[in-house]
Amino acid sequence: MEVFYYVVFGALAAIVAGLELGKSGKDRVATTSAFNSFKNNYVLVYSLMMSGDWLQGPYVYYLYSQYGFDKGDIGRLFIAGFGSSMLFGTIVGSLADKQGRKRACITYCISYILSCITKHSPEYRVLMIGRILGGIATSLLFSAFESWLVAEHNKRGFDPQWLSITFSKAIFLGNGLIAIVSGLFANLLAENLGFGPVAPFDAAACFLAIGMAVIMSSWSENYGDPSDSKDLMAQFKVAAKAIASDEKIALLGAIQSLFEGSMYTFVFLWTPALSPNEEDIPHGFIFATFMLSSMLGSSVASRLLARKLKVEGYMQIVFSISAVTLVLPVVTNILVPTSSVKGGSISIGGSLQLLGFCTFEACVGIFWPSIMKMRSQYIPEEARSTIMNFFRIPLNLFVCVVLYNVNAFPITVMFGMCSIFLFMAAILQRRLMVVSDLHKSSTKAQEMIGEDEPLNP
Repeated sequence: MEVFYYVVFGALAAIVAGLELGKSGKDRVATTSAFNSFKNNYVLVYSLMMSGDWLQGPYVYYLYSQYGFDKGDIGRLFIAGFGSSMLFGTIVGSLADKQGRKRACITYCISYILSCITKHSPEYRVLMIGRILGGIATSLLFSAFESWLVAEHNKRGFDPQWLSITFSKAIFLGNGLIAIVSGLFANLLAENLGFGPVAPFDAAACFLAIGMAVIMSSWSENYGDPSDSKDLMAQFKVAAKAIASDEKIALLGAIQSLFEGSMYTFVFLWTPALSPNEEDIPHGFIFATFMLSSMLGSSVASRLLARKLKVEGYMQIVFSISAVTLVLPVVTNILVPTSSVKGGSISIGGSLQLLGFCTFEACVGIFWPSIMKMRSQYIPEEARSTIMNFFRIPLNLFVCVVLYNVNAFPITVMFGMCSIFLFMAAILQRRLMVVSDLHKSSTKAQEMIGEDEPLNP
């Protein structure tokens, strides 16, 4: 493997280590032992859940191809997963507010374990059922766990600022270190030990089962709106009304959809972008490098949040930087001549893009704890899971359209579109900051008027 890959990985590792070891008092927040115990329990569960997710990633496409399915068949399986997340996931996520977030988290574990079991079958229908179950599980992963955490954190009376600590630590481990270790462990099971491409799915099921046991034994139940008067349709109406009546919530949903839509599109496009002429690139090592970049971003985010910097302010910069990084494939395609020779090592243009993609992944690492922080501030508790899954409807629809038309447009057009979306997210983030500041000023003025009223009968 070329020295270039080791240099990039080593530089990122050194920066992450320096950031973590060099934290000063300003970068740390004094907490209580009760909160630390609560945080560690959640981070453990979240890491186990993400292990179950990350272990599957490297071998999903490969397993399907080993069963003899072509690119079109595999594409339809992926579309089924995102479509399921959009349709059924929204309903199941809404039930979490009504029936309980702990139950929803357990449902996630069961759904994903069943999805893993279906990977043993080469039957297309069985695999399709597995993708549908996986889509439902994905919606719960990105809504029910966060909803449970926010509600439980508030119920126990912890400082609202401490939520940022849990978010940052969960993302640093679950979306960074755990992703790297899971990728290496999956490779060990499938390749080095010779258990085959289905082995990582069995390992994922085991980690999910362990996580489910921890949830069942140590988590208490909490709800959005536990009243008996609201059925599922009423929950949808409450969520829709909240989005329509509060510009901050609508803006937050649009920002999330634009960024995550671009992120998931990037997941499908980075391989052909770095190897347009079938260059020999170490996919697993590059994936680990991306995850290390994400760890760097989450480490930066923990510092920013600990210093109580305004999330709405610095995220404008993050979205702008991410937009520039994803326009790099367009620029390099124009300015850097590509070789017509098949195979070989990564090109100069590919090397530049790899550096840009690492920067984008660092932005992803900052995005996750920051968007979680904003959601905890703006989304009402009674319909938190429902609203969060509403946000995922345009995201999943967009990804389905991209997957369906992935061969219809040049890769540069796809990256250019993602870059435009990210610039739009930066603009909307600016608007969110303005609206938020106006709301705070209005609230403060009303409080001051209320205090003056007794003095002016």
